[in-house]
Amino acid sequence: MDANDAGQAARELARVIEAVERIVVFTGAGISTESGIPDFRSPGGVWSRYRPVLYPEFLASAEARRRYWQYKKEAYRDFDGAVPNGGHLAIAEMERHSKLQVLITQNIDGLHEMAGNSPDRILELHGTERWVNCLQCGDRTPRSEVQARLEAGEDVPPCRKCGGFLKPATISFGQALPEDLLQKAFEESQSCPAFLVIGSSLQVQPAASLPALAKRHGAWLGILNREETPLDPMADWLCRAPAGEVLGQTVKLWTRTRESGV
Repeated sequence: MDANDAGQAARELARVIEAVERIVVFTGAGISTESGIPDFRSPGGVWSRYRPVLYPEFLASAEARRRYWQYKKEAYRDFDGAVPNGGHLAIAEMERHSKLQVLITQNIDGLHEMAGNSPDRILELHGTERWVNCLQCGDRTPRSEVQARLEAGEDVPPCRKCGGFLKPATISFGQALPEDLLQKAFEESQSCPAFLVIGSSLQVQPAASLPALAKRHGAWLGILNREETPLDPMADWLCRAPAGEVLGQTVKLWTRTRESGV
């Protein structure tokens, strides 16, 4: 198969989805770039202008918290107003037809839930940018409300209930992934008949080990990503065409097959 032939790739993927009972979908930043959200490798993007603030730094330094919120203030503007694209909608359609075992995502943009996937079916390994938590009292605030405070001139907005440190409900550099969530992701990867990677370079561990784990336990492995990944040699299906285009065609073909009974 020509890895850039979206039509052929969609036909092959549609046959796989129809053939398997369930599929685990794993998404990275590449699925959301089509919604206008740049990934951290984008030239001139916000990541290139700010040094990441490690979690221990955030806790220990007022200056680090100021730099952190300056970055977050700018980065949130890329999230605000973004809507799900055809790739997100296609995955939601898989769930609607009871084909989705679980959706594991590295993304923090919340677009999968906006597209219609059930929150209890999504494992957000790196958390979500849509909420802010108080690290002291645990109060939870919509991210948009905190953004309004930043835009109004607050540098480091404190919790309005207890004055504690506020932080988006995301996993920062130097902060451990939630153990229960990661364990669930490993369990789902070991038990699935098919595992589809979408828009991930498969560079960030331990999440990047999940496709290989699924493959070792006998799963079919598909990789839909614009660039090469370290796991390409073990993939049963490989495509470098745009995710939204391929997945949109795939779901149309697959649902048409189901409706016709062919």
